[in-house]
Amino acid sequence: MSKVIYMDNAATTATRPEVLEAMLPYFTQTFGNPSSIHGVGREARKAVEAARKQVADAIGAEAREVYFSAGGSESDNWAIRLGCEAMQKKGKHIITSAIEHHAVLHTCQAMEKEGYRVTYLPVDEFGMVSVSDVEAAICDDTALITIMMANNEIGTLQPIKEIAQIAKAKGVLFHTDAVQAIGAVPVNVKELGVDMLSMSGHKFHGPKGIGALYVRKGIKMSNLIHGGAQERGFRAGTENLPAIVGIGKAIELAVAELPAYTEKMTSLRDRLIDGLTERIPEIRLNGHRTQRLPGNVNISIRYLEGESILMRLDLAGIEASSGSACTSGSLDPSHVLLAIGLPHEIAHGSLRLSLGMENTEEEVETVLNELPKIVENLRAMSPLTPEYLR
Repeated sequence: MSKVIYMDNAATTATRPEVLEAMLPYFTQTFGNPSSIHGVGREARKAVEAARKQVADAIGAEAREVYFSAGGSESDNWAIRLGCEAMQKKGKHIITSAIEHHAVLHTCQAMEKEGYRVTYLPVDEFGMVSVSDVEAAICDDTALITIMMANNEIGTLQPIKEIAQIAKAKGVLFHTDAVQAIGAVPVNVKELGVDMLSMSGHKFHGPKGIGALYVRKGIKMSNLIHGGAQERGFRAGTENLPAIVGIGKAIELAVAELPAYTEKMTSLRDRLIDGLTERIPEIRLNGHRTQRLPGNVNISIRYLEGESILMRLDLAGIEASSGSACTSGSLDPSHVLLAIGLPHEIAHGSLRLSLGMENTEEEVETVLNELPKIVENLRAMSPLTPEYLR
């Protein structure tokens, strides 16, 4: 079989060789428990704190403001719950958007069962949250606003800095899910003005099962897991030492290479969007044309099911997705695509091609050659296809 073309980097990225190399000693050599006071334990603790500083430096934070977690979903859950607990005297109202990752949406729904009121803001046809809508939704009892920095399906970038300014002026905590943004666009928590920020290592060529949560100093912390004194007592359990080392190395590399990454991904993304638009009739680009992640292409192809396209692409050695990997297997159309106004039948025909640094111009050209043929073939068999497209 010829080399597979992997274009599902929004779901996960390959762990970089440099990251793996940095991790390996902490499996078999410096393997100590970071809570132990002997030499091997102290070396392990030094590695944890070095990685914490790497993460903090990458996002413009202080090391003491970074807490390690098991990934983006855990960080989102933790942020929402600790934010609500820290602001419980102010009220029990949360503001979020209709296109958040389910780690945020389902946590907000859980909070509703605990007596919280949640406002789910709409988005426009490009998936953009209105800053004025955020401001209008704030009430005297609003405790928390949580809006993602970049959408995982359609790639739209949100006006985080402007929302943060409003939240601060109103005395409301602001959390952003930056899982898709870290390593793809510049992120500086002080410049953005956010109070909390979530990330996940495997989205920027780190290992899976490790994430981090930034919490601005001064915010009252609350326990995610009770038990030992790890993560300053707020997340008990022996630290995942190799993974922590891995996320530190991965984010350091990602930030250092960000300008080159952005230039290359934007060029490949635009070539893919322009080429597919030219070669496939009746497709729609989902998300904002320019205010989007450098490597994200999300299209809807009329008269077809996304799953059938994905299977044909897979047979052609091209790996993509129809949306979030976290909802893979669901027969329901994407909540994100429905929120931007797509009818069910068009939302079902969605395809996400998410690029990474390994992708090449030649691979993009291969997709531009193969996908139109696949669409033409499937449309010829579909009873929904109008005669002029057969």
